Formats: sequence, C-alpha cells, structure tokens
Amino acid sequence: MENTEEAKAFLPSPVGAITDEQSRPKCKARKFLQRVTLSVLLALVAYNSVHIWRPIQQSTESAYGITSMSSGCPQVDALRPSKHQEVWSEVTKEIHTEDFRNQAVQWLSGAVQIPTESFDQMGPVGQDPRWDAFAPFHAYLESSFPLIHTTLKRTEVNTYGLIYEWVAAEDNFLKPILLAAHQDVVPVAPTTVDQWTHPPYSGHYDGQRVWGRGSNDDKSGLIGILTAVETLLKSGFKPTRNLVLAFGFDEETSGLQGAGELYKVLEQKYGKDGIAMVVDEGMGYSEQYGTYIAGPGIGEKGSLNVQVEVKTPGGHSSVPPAHTSIGVLSALLVHFEQNPFEVTLTRDQPIYSTFQCIAEHAKDVPKDLRKIIKKSAKSDCALKKLGSIVLEDNLIKSLVGSTQAIDMIQGGVKSNALPEQAWAVVNHRISVTSSVAELKARDTKLLEPIAHKFNLSYNAFGDQLTEEGASSRGSLVISDISRGGLEPAPVTPTSGDESVAYRVLSGTIKAAFNAYRGVEGDASDIVVAPSMMSGNTDTRFYWNLTRHIFRYSHQNGGKNDNPLSQGIHTVNERIEVDAWLEMIQFYTTLILNADESTDL
Repeated sequence: MENTEEAKAFLPSPVGAITDEQSRPKCKARKFLQRVTLSVLLALVAYNSVHIWRPIQQSTESAYGITSMSSGCPQVDALRPSKHQEVWSEVTKEIHTEDFRNQAVQWLSGAVQIPTESFDQMGPVGQDPRWDAFAPFHAYLESSFPLIHTTLKRTEVNTYGLIYEWVAAEDNFLKPILLAAHQDVVPVAPTTVDQWTHPPYSGHYDGQRVWGRGSNDDKSGLIGILTAVETLLKSGFKPTRNLVLAFGFDEETSGLQGAGELYKVLEQKYGKDGIAMVVDEGMGYSEQYGTYIAGPGIGEKGSLNVQVEVKTPGGHSSVPPAHTSIGVLSALLVHFEQNPFEVTLTRDQPIYSTFQCIAEHAKDVPKDLRKIIKKSAKSDCALKKLGSIVLEDNLIKSLVGSTQAIDMIQGGVKSNALPEQAWAVVNHRISVTSSVAELKARDTKLLEPIAHKFNLSYNAFGDQLTEEGASSRGSLVISDISRGGLEPAPVTPTSGDESVAYRVLSGTIKAAFNAYRGVEGDASDIVVAPSMMSGNTDTRFYWNLTRHIFRYSHQNGGKNDNPLSQGIHTVNERIEVDAWLEMIQFYTTLILNADESTDL
C-alpha cells in the first residue's frame, strides 16, 4: 500500500451499553455514547450517488444464490467451483499438506530476501540505478515458478513492470480477469534495523510467521497469486477465460512508472472496459461483534498535495518586521488546523451501508446500537444520533470526510538572516462525495482572509486573486504539486444487473473461508460487506479497464485485530503463514469461479 496512506477502519465497537434514552431518536444536541474504540479491519465502503448498496433484485434460483434478502445487507451463498470441482478439491487438499506449506514459505521467504525498495522522487528507469534492484527479483521469480514461465506469456513493461497472460485453450469472447500486486516495498530506515526482531530482509520463518519487509505488503499478494497459478498448472487445469497478472514496481511511490505504464499496454490490448474484474491488494476480514466480516474495497478516496508558499523581503534579523515569512506561514497553517472539514454521516455514503450490514448480520451488536442503525434508515433523528456515535472516532471521521495533514515544512537558511521564503505541504484525502475542484475552491477561500490580514498578494492554483502592489508586504501562493491530484475512484457496482462480479467475489470469499476450515455446504459464518480504501493502490490506473475493481486481500485479521499492526510500513513486518495459505486458497477459488462464470 502506498507510503502515505492513512489507517483504514471498519466499524465502531462501543464500550459500554447505550441507555434507552440515548437510543431514542430525539434530535437533541447531546452526547450520548461513551468513548468509541475501533477494531481496524478494512477500509470502509466506497460511495457513488448512483451505486449505493441496495438489495439485489434477483431470484434465489440464481447461480449466485441469495442466502439473505434482508433490506439491510443481502448475502450470497458460498460459491464453490462445479465444473472444476475436482481440480478445486485436489488443490484444496494440497494446500493443507506440510509439503505445500514448506514450499510456499520457501517461495515467500526467498522473495522477502531480495530488497526491492522504491523511493520518493526516483529518476526514470534506466537512469536511476536504484531500479536495478528489481532485476534479481525477476530472476528469482523465473527460477521459482518454472511452470508459469513456460506456459504463461510474460511481457516486461518499462523494464520492470510485469504482465503475465494465461491464454484460454480456445478462443472465446469472455473478458479476462486481472489479479494485481506490486513488487516494491517501503524502504527500511537504517536507524531502525536494530529494532527488528529478525533482520528486515532475512525472510525468517519461525514456524508460524514469515518476517521481513514485504512479507505482508505486498509480496504476500504477489507470491500468493503466483503460487495459486503454479499449483493450478501442476494440477493440469486449463482455463476457458484468459487470466492476466499485473505486477507494478513503484506502487509505494505513486505507481507512475509501474502500473501507470502497465495500464497503457493493457488498454491497448484489451480496450476500455475490456477486463471483467480487477482484484488488487486491500484489507481482509476479522471478527467483529461475534461475526467474521470481510470487506472488499469498492472505491478509494482521492488525494491532492497543496504547497503553501509565503515570500517576504529579506534582510538582517537585527531589524525584523512584525512578521517574517515563517511567522506568516505559521499563522496560515494554524488557520488550516483551526478549520477542519465538516463531516456528516448521510444515507448515501457507503459507510452507512456498512453499518447496515453490521446491524443486519453481526451476532453480538448491542441491542440499542442495532436499533439506532436500523431506525436511521427512515428516521433523520436516528441518523443524526448514529452520526454522533461513529464520528466521535477520528479514524472513521477521516474516512467519511475529506482530510488535511500538514506533512512538510521548510524556511530560512541562517539564524541572522530574515527568511525570504517559507513553504509547507498540506496532504489532502478527498471524500468520495467530493472532488479535486471542490477541495481547491475550499482551500482558496479558506486562506483568503489570511492573505488580506498580512497584506499579501494572493495566487491560488494559478489564479491571481490580488495583485502585488506598492503597499503589499509579500506574496502568498498555493499550488497543486501532485500533477492535478487524484479524483476519488469510480465505485464498483454492488447491486442490480451490474453486480455479477461483486457476487462472484462475495461467493468466492465465503467458499475460500469454508474450504480452509473444512466446512461443507453453501452456508458460511462470514459476512461480506462492501468497503473502501482511504489510501490509494495501483488500481488508480486501471479505472478505464473495468468498472469492477476490488481491493481485497483475503487475510484473516483475527478477533478485533488490526492487520496494520503486522508491521506494515514499520519495524517487524510479518505475516501469519496460516492466514497467508488461506489467501492462496482464495486466489485459487477465484480463478476457478471466474473461469466458470459466463455472466462476467
């Protein structure tokens, strides 16, 4: 996941009971809930005013049987391969063997032992020698997965981007599915090496976990996908639908040279909307309120980096003005933080639909909380109460609304010289209900009174709003330094005629969950709820390839556990091998289910 991503959250776990008075939907301005704590599982539901979560209007006779047609959150049956049942059963048994476990661990451990770090502001491939670190990784993949490299077509894009194509045995008009992952990892700070339990590039296996940078983010996904494909090849499986694998190499630093170039090749070959579905890294599932909840991300927030720059006359610091450029910049930044975005929970936001799923299916949701969530579907007062509960927590609040974070600052060159320039960078994450243009307009208006107060000329995103005159004391310039920013991602349909991909994925999640536990039948103890990402993945480049993009890694977060606590982007990154083997089960099941589905 990208190196500037925020944490991702799922739902609130209230501490203590809600009183009867608090549960009544009366619109009074009072706080009525004790402190809300979070169990971080997955990113919240994405939103689009057209595609919100509604009951699937489909007969129970469908190939994707609906086990629950409740208005809050319909569920599908576990979807097990039928045409490929023999292959699936064979592979499922193999995944549970000690030999398979040892081989899979060896593959992941070996991948971790090859540092593939990506850094901010790296030069183009071929000019910046740091990219050369990916060549040994490619050689490792080729030697480790011989069946893939003798059967699938491999295309290298911009030297280190990889596309693998498993071509169907017969020509057909079925769109391929695309599984994505990234090769690069976040750099390990040299000052933190001694804080690791095991060396960061050791790939150490302690019998339960594989340790090291990339063991979780995202070599677990990449090696998991390749392991699933290699295993299917070994079984003799031949697809009737093309399978595409796309592995970028700079996801942690924007993806421009990796997935940004892979996309061009993929679109040229398959065309706009030429892919049936894309599955990339994301969160997984964990136990919430006594029920396992899985949350495939169906959208991502947008982003924008805004540079705020103040210029004032220099001089000797022994004769200072009332405000230096650093002083003025400080006032501007304080003004930013004193004016956070207003955040309101509404029914047309996906997080609201997630709460409906929890209220509908989670076993141990407190009675009063369940009551408020259900009443809020029709009562504005109850909706307001629900908002006052969930938005008490900053993590959920940051996912619902747009955010701002002052992340960089610089100014001055010497202690006795007045600074002629000072600047800061404000990182914004844009709500799925907003846009880059709306955010720029908000920032422009926000800083206008400060420019006036300090008598500065004011240029906002290229528009000169006030001219620099004889009486002005300097200039204020705010600018977009993120190449136009990133709009919130289009939202994957989860209902109606266009939701087949979502239903196939949902059924696959349940089947993989059951299979890894040896559970027979169509019923499942896991609930699937659409979610969203606050950070961005390589899927930002794949929007034109398909409307059906899912950010989901089928990783067990445990009971109210936070997958981000597994050392992602920090010291002691690791992955539970049992959880990772279940991911392989998921990829295998998805490939087979998608191959059988003629509706995709």
